[in-house]
Order: sequence, then structure tokens, then C-alpha cells
Amino acid sequence: MSKSWVIGDVHGCDKSLKALVEERIVPSRGDELIFLGDYIDRGPGSCQVLDYIMELEASSVNVQAIMGNHEISMIEAYHGEFNMKQSFWKKPKNHKKLAWFSYGGDKAMKSFGVEDIKDIPKHYIDWLEKLHYYILTPSFAMVHAGFNFEIDDPLEDKHAMLWIRDFKVDKDKINNRKVVHGHVPVHLDFIKECVNTSAYSFVDLDNGCVYNDRPGQGNLVAMELGSLELKVQRNIDMD
Repeated sequence: MSKSWVIGDVHGCDKSLKALVEERIVPSRGDELIFLGDYIDRGPGSCQVLDYIMELEASSVNVQAIMGNHEISMIEAYHGEFNMKQSFWKKPKNHKKLAWFSYGGDKAMKSFGVEDIKDIPKHYIDWLEKLHYYILTPSFAMVHAGFNFEIDDPLEDKHAMLWIRDFKVDKDKINNRKVVHGHVPVHLDFIKECVNTSAYSFVDLDNGCVYNDRPGQGNLVAMELGSLELKVQRNIDMD
């Protein structure tokens, strides 16, 4: 039987991602990898992460990838756009660039080997612009940040899907699904508690992969949707 693995925020840690997939998950033909967004920024290998996910897409593994707030910020910077409603950033001088650079875009640019964002090959931007905002299965609702349950249909608020940090799940509004998301780094013990008990209606798989210096963080985490098995890869990019 094929398996579906959901992977938390990678943030430019391509070596850690490759180790997680090839040494711990070891996907078989027909298995599925679902990525929760934030592939870029902060870590040293944003370009390499995108290359690797694209390679996986071309392999025998099924890949689905979700849009994160870092991706939408890179897209905005590339197009010279700035959307206050989507980005939450105050509008400084040269804001189109700084909104992305202020939290890791400079490291992403370095990984692409360019000084001008317009020199990033267009196929990367095209790929990012086609990312899903959410993915539904009969049992799970997967998204980068979360959902706005204050409105009648949480699937209509794309802004919340990218940026929300606090929300209370109303399962009636998502057909009794459990939310699986990233965006906010949490302790590994809390992730395990959310997975192994019925007390939580969500699982946050962001274990702060780039934060090796934080207790309980510094790992890239994947969860298999059928068995709820966790695979944990210590960050090997930031040493």
C-alpha cells in the first residue's frame, strides 16, 4: 500500500531534506510526498531545495507542494509588487525588496548565485506560482499556516492560509478533518503529543529546522498520514 508523507518547513536546508527523504522516509514507487511550504530563506540552500523537489516530481514519487508565506513574498519581490493585506509588512523605502529580504531573502538570493532578483531563472517563479494553498484528504486539511475559522468557509481566506499564527479549529467547517500545518516552530515533544493523543485537532509539523540552538527544535519532521508515524531528521545544514 502506498504511503503519504507530510513534510514541515524546510527553509533552505537541502541536505537535511535529502537525508530525510532518502535515508528515513525512503519512498517507494507511488508513494506521496506533501510539502507544507516555506522551502526557501534562512538556510543556505533555497535554490537547491527547489531543485530537489522538482527532481522528486519528475521521479516515481507523487509530489504535492503548498504555498508558504516565504514563497508569496519572493513572488511579490520578483514582480515588484507589495500587498499589505497579504504580507503584513510595514511599507519602508524599497519595501518591495525589503519585505522579503528582512527574513531570509538575502540568503535565498545567494543560493541562486544572483544579486538582482530578476536574474533568478523564471522557471522557479513559474513553479512557485502554481503551488496549492491547501490540500484536503478525507481525514486531513493540510495548509501552510492554518485556517480562519471565524468565517463561514475557512477555505476562502488565502491570507490566513499563509500568515495566521493562532486559530481554534472548528471541525464542523472542514468536515471533521484534522488540520496539519507548519509556519510556527514548536517543540518536538509537542508535535509528538499532537500526533499521539486525541486532545488536539491539529498537528504543527514545523520543528524549526534552522534553529539548532533552540531546545527541542532543529529538526525536519515528516508524518505519514495513514499510520501517523513520524520521521525526524536533525539539521545537517546549519552545523
